[in-house]
Amino acid sequence: MYSKNIVGLGGMDSIKVTPNYSKRTFTIRKNGIKYRTNKLDVDEFEELDMNTNNDWINWMRTNDFYYKV
Repeated sequence: MYSKNIVGLGGMDSIKVTPNYSKRTFTIRKNGIKYRTNKLDVDEFEELDMNTNNDWINWMRTNDFYYKV
């Protein structure tokens, strides 16, 4: 497993993303709050696994496929 530490524009968003390959979910820690994605299909999981810093920030802003843990 790996994690990505991401700092958004202006340092406002601090995100750490950790994939769970067996469950096909991501755990996202954004500004001290822990979120988890819903279970993703294989293609979507692989696509999100390649996300850049800005991709994750934009994904969190534009999707509701995650919940607070």
